Amino acid sequence: MRLKLLFLISALGLLIGLISAYVYTRQPAPQQPVFNPAPNPYADGIYASGIIESEQAQGANISIFPEVSGPITQVIVGEGDLVKAGAVLLTIDDSVQRETTEQQKAQLAVTVAQVANAKASLKGVADTLAKQERSYGIDPLSVSRDILDTARNTVRVAETALQVDERQRIAQAKALAAAEALLKKYSIRAPSDGVVLSIEAAMGSYVSPQGAYDVYTRGYLPIIAIGSASGALEVRAYVDEILINRLPAVAKMTGKLFVQGTDINVALTFARMQPYVSPKIELSDQKLEQVDVRVLPIIFHIEKPANVILYPGQLVDVYIGQK
Repeated sequence: MRLKLLFLISALGLLIGLISAYVYTRQPAPQQPVFNPAPNPYADGIYASGIIESEQAQGANISIFPEVSGPITQVIVGEGDLVKAGAVLLTIDDSVQRETTEQQKAQLAVTVAQVANAKASLKGVADTLAKQERSYGIDPLSVSRDILDTARNTVRVAETALQVDERQRIAQAKALAAAEALLKKYSIRAPSDGVVLSIEAAMGSYVSPQGAYDVYTRGYLPIIAIGSASGALEVRAYVDEILINRLPAVAKMTGKLFVQGTDINVALTFARMQPYVSPKIELSDQKLEQVDVRVLPIIFHIEKPANVILYPGQLVDVYIGQK
């Protein structure tokens, strides 16, 4: 009986082992991709990662940094608004600078009054000296030499006092002009026509010439980014340095953009090349990132169809080929 039980347990173990071997050696069927990877549309196309930007003649999107520090008192525009060159975008607390400007304006007014008094005083003593000199010329005994010398000295003193007051007036006028120019910097204005892409600072937040502190990236960003008023877009493609020698001639260069996660593709037209190979940190936006890859930026115009939605800052796949 015990021998039969032993054979039964052995057979059961063998059966379990065979089933386990069958189950664990089965290869699961691969899952279908969520979307098809971007196909290379060219016979010898070169792949590059890209980021969409607002179209500019040079550089990328316009980044605005304040020239002064302080808390924001008013945000006048919103993201997505069209703005004209010179329009006020936001204001920074200018109470201290405004008080300083008003004090300098009052000081200048006092100095201007002093200059007017000095001119009047000089005119009075100059007239007195002229009368005494005419009298002395007619009759030398009518005016003593001491009185005549004293009158001449008085005129020189008045002239010197006027010069001092005039120099002080000029210096204070320059200081007031500088203070008024600095006061205007507390109102951030649009440098050109465009559309507001992003606003990184809310009312009450502190900004400085470094920009606005971002709690997510733990770094400083421009307080406002402005894109092209026309709404035209471009893509900045970063070509790996090991592929640079395979690039076609600029005159024959063309490209195609693929929107990640979709089958949408858009034709590209070569715009310009930034002839400087730099570390590939732009896509992650991490200045302190240590990278071994260096890339060459190439900018393409996007010939966007009406039914395709693209935004500045969007990452895309780019293939560069030859016409």
